[in-house]
Amino acid sequence: MSESRPEETDPREINFTATDSTATTPPQTNTEAASAGASQEGAAAAEDSAHGEVAAAGQFVLLVLVIALFINCFLAQAFRIPSGSMEETLLVGDYLLVDKARWAPSGGWSWLLPYQKIQRGEIVVFHYPVDPAEFFVKRVIGVPGDRIHLQQGRVWCNGRAVDEPYAVFKDRTPDEYRDNFPRGVRYNENLRPEWASELRRQVQHGELVVPAGQYFVLGDNRDRSLDGRYWGFVPVEYVVGRPVLVYFSMAQAEEDDDAGESHGARAGSVASRAADDKLSLLRARFSRLLGEPRWRRILRVAP
Repeated sequence: MSESRPEETDPREINFTATDSTATTPPQTNTEAASAGASQEGAAAAEDSAHGEVAAAGQFVLLVLVIALFINCFLAQAFRIPSGSMEETLLVGDYLLVDKARWAPSGGWSWLLPYQKIQRGEIVVFHYPVDPAEFFVKRVIGVPGDRIHLQQGRVWCNGRAVDEPYAVFKDRTPDEYRDNFPRGVRYNENLRPEWASELRRQVQHGELVVPAGQYFVLGDNRDRSLDGRYWGFVPVEYVVGRPVLVYFSMAQAEEDDDAGESHGARAGSVASRAADDKLSLLRARFSRLLGEPRWRRILRVAP
């Protein structure tokens, strides 16, 4: 009998088979598959969480804007005093928080907000009747039905002299129209022509009669205030609110643009004058921008 021998295999085939088997990716186990799935789920959850945080932040910012807009439109608003017409009560550079709800007209919010009527002697912020885009701040001297006149600068209302401890008089140069309104002369360089025409109809027996739905206002700095004497009444719908707080105050530099230009004009050449003019103007404006804080007036309740 012949002895059987195992079939011989070509070594090259063995090498090829071995190499091919090592190159083949081994199948994943259940543990590895679960780990990969968990990683993908974690990444997706992290991405969803990030999107949720961004959405929440956006909603918060939107809520803050809506609340700020509501407060600005209906409750309070900030203003800055640009002139000295209310000195010494309010100073140039005072920043005011104005209560807009105090005198709002009755309506849908009357059940929630305690609206009141405007009283004599109260300070009001209002749209300037000549240019409603501007805001003025003055003191109410006359309400509808009042009879007003000035005598040597002193206010008389309904036949009685008004005690005005807040009024100041810084310019004692005689001015018949200003000091004896409306009984004095009917001409002044600051008098608005349309008001001069209406004034004739509103004066009875030498006194200004305040019509319904209107208010007569003056500045506390009585000699240096362009107020109701020069342009007329304030309609009730133009009243914005009452100052309640001086939340900041900045003393303004006295130097103005004209001073800056005159300083530059002393330079020796045209080029130097131009450069000095620009530098002086920038310096003056920068000084007015910064100013000096009035610490004692900050967070002071408005009078």
